[in-house]
Amino acid sequence: MKKCVSPEGRIFEEETEATNRILNEGIPFIIVDVREKVLTTKEGDCFLLTNTEGDIPWGNTRGFGFYYQDTRFLSCMEFLINDKNPVCLSSTVELNYLERLECANPDIESNGIKIPQETLNIRQSRLVKDGFHNKVRIKNYNSFSVDLTLQFKFGSDFADIFEVRGLKRKSRGKLLCPQLEGKNLIFAYMGKDDIFRQTKLHFSVEPSSVEIGPERATVIFNFKIKALSKLNFSIYVEPIVGENVKENPKPNFGRTLSSLKASYERYGEKCLQVDTDNPIFDRLIARSKNDVRALVTEMPEGRIIVGGIPWYAAPFGRDAAIVSIQTLPLCSDFARDTIKFLAAYQGKKEDVLREEEPGKIIHELRRGELANLGEIPHTPYYGSIDSTPLFLILVSEYLKWTNDLGLVKKIKGNIDKAIDWIKNYGDRDGDLFIEYERRAERGLENQGWKDSSNSVFHADGRAAKLPIALVEVQAYVYYALRRTSEIYNGLGDLGKSTALVSWAAALREKFNEDFWMNEENFLAMALDGDKKQVKTITSNPGQVLWTGILDKDKAQKVAERLMKSDMFSGWGIRTVSKTAKKYNPMSYHNGTIWPHDNALIVRGFRRYGFDDASEKVANGLYDAATHHAYMRLPELFCGFSRREESWPTDYPVACSPQAWSAGSIFMILQSLLGISPDAPNNALYLNKPHLPSWLGSVKLRGLKVGGNPLDLSFRRENGLTSFTVLKKERETKIIMEE
Repeated sequence: MKKCVSPEGRIFEEETEATNRILNEGIPFIIVDVREKVLTTKEGDCFLLTNTEGDIPWGNTRGFGFYYQDTRFLSCMEFLINDKNPVCLSSTVELNYLERLECANPDIESNGIKIPQETLNIRQSRLVKDGFHNKVRIKNYNSFSVDLTLQFKFGSDFADIFEVRGLKRKSRGKLLCPQLEGKNLIFAYMGKDDIFRQTKLHFSVEPSSVEIGPERATVIFNFKIKALSKLNFSIYVEPIVGENVKENPKPNFGRTLSSLKASYERYGEKCLQVDTDNPIFDRLIARSKNDVRALVTEMPEGRIIVGGIPWYAAPFGRDAAIVSIQTLPLCSDFARDTIKFLAAYQGKKEDVLREEEPGKIIHELRRGELANLGEIPHTPYYGSIDSTPLFLILVSEYLKWTNDLGLVKKIKGNIDKAIDWIKNYGDRDGDLFIEYERRAERGLENQGWKDSSNSVFHADGRAAKLPIALVEVQAYVYYALRRTSEIYNGLGDLGKSTALVSWAAALREKFNEDFWMNEENFLAMALDGDKKQVKTITSNPGQVLWTGILDKDKAQKVAERLMKSDMFSGWGIRTVSKTAKKYNPMSYHNGTIWPHDNALIVRGFRRYGFDDASEKVANGLYDAATHHAYMRLPELFCGFSRREESWPTDYPVACSPQAWSAGSIFMILQSLLGISPDAPNNALYLNKPHLPSWLGSVKLRGLKVGGNPLDLSFRRENGLTSFTVLKKERETKIIMEE
């Protein structure tokens, strides 16, 4: 059942009804089979997306393929045995870099002899690293020899990821006819950006024959397998961009697998160790930890955690800053690398086409053909209103955990420029609030985290007039000013520190007055271009709480409203109230549930002492994770209300794994445990730890504050949570807050 899912959550039966709005929406708008699941593997700059049988069907509209640097290098990979599809017994991507398929033969014939079904075991192990390795093993359980004809159908369209997502192009480059060179099959494409791209398939044995068409090729292998014997062969897919030809084009599968396992082990040893009395929660922690590692990508400017697979396998300023904040207790390396990366790409000039401005932090960076041609503005693109204050918050949080003054001093100029951008560009009209308005023709219409074109609307359903001041963004700015003032104070710049404190105080006062809706006892989602409140009830005010900008009495009312049934589904807090005009539980931003949104809300609840509400939201997300494959929280899921014997409903084109969803559980755990680091003062604060009912005990080993490891134990008994210091290598002060 193929349907077209639009950003608004509308479902069209035909592709022709879908409009080409991908640049303005910033999210997928493609034909999908809503019943079809996917297998995703990633390492470095490569990722593989297949169906559960391990195929990349020809002409697929689900985005299946093998990708490298924003380009699809394989758009078809189908496997047949004696002209029939194997029977898939199981498939898994439990390891993020390895896809395993266990298959059997259907009823087939070989030289007139019937081969009963499920007497041949066909195992494929697909490894992603610097390419795509496919190791095939076939074992014959029959008491006689069998002759097999194996067919692999390959194709490469070299489509830019934006094309796969739905962008229509007026013209493309030249796709060359596939060529066979000995044991190698080569697909090639001369892009309109004058870059020659190739997909080179290396076979461990020479094909028996190859059928070559203009866009596809069928590679045929004839094998005889003796009774109770097995056959092994392999295929390696090498993506080549320009002159970037590898010295060792056929790496050893076993050594590559071992190196990846060792890499994950080293990563795990560096990370905080979390052990609880709940093995299911331990699995969720392990899954999230490994998903964050999988999304790390090495770029020329350094390492960065990309947004998510498949649509957002690229650097995003907002996403990288948030996931780095979320994972600081886990491993501070991510935050350090993200700070360096974002500082390197900080805006230097005014460029309307890319919405770049001096001091502004990037929104998105792409490296495919369309970016090279300037057909999309992501080279990089700067259309994000919140990435700059989030960058400042990240720097402050990193300093609180590490006391790495060396890095902070190196990027002090970047900090100065970010503050200047908020003052001179973010707040264009001088009213203390920062607003966005699309300046580039092909830029995003909405530039907060809910960046669909229909995501900011009045209570009567009308789109809010630009420029727009989002409620949570003002809170980010307030928090950034307060935290950056502490940085300046630590660096001895008391003048700047004092000025930021005064600025933040004025913003706080005006915010509490202008955004508060007395009749709703809630915060407006935004102020529109006429400075009128956007009175739609949304989750945005929930993200305000973790910054501390809101008066305590108002915070209580916000929390109570968020926990009402029109907002809290039982699985999590919806992006939009069920009472809203544009509410749709299947809409990308107008009714679904986002784990990262809920994690930030939980952090805010705990800051204000709303323990019961924080536990309910944490419970919902924990339960939702148990219903998803591999205990993985996806980018988002549908906002249907929780019923008895129900389960969360998947959003059809959600990214999974996705960075700030993977990081959410670490922010939630930190919030529940009440942990606040202060490495510059060699202290760790604990604010009334509060374990949920499904966690009786939690042990943290190797929690680093200023590089000093701590081992802590938390235990819940009779509804109360206590803690014990198990190990302390240096005199880090543990301070209980009231």
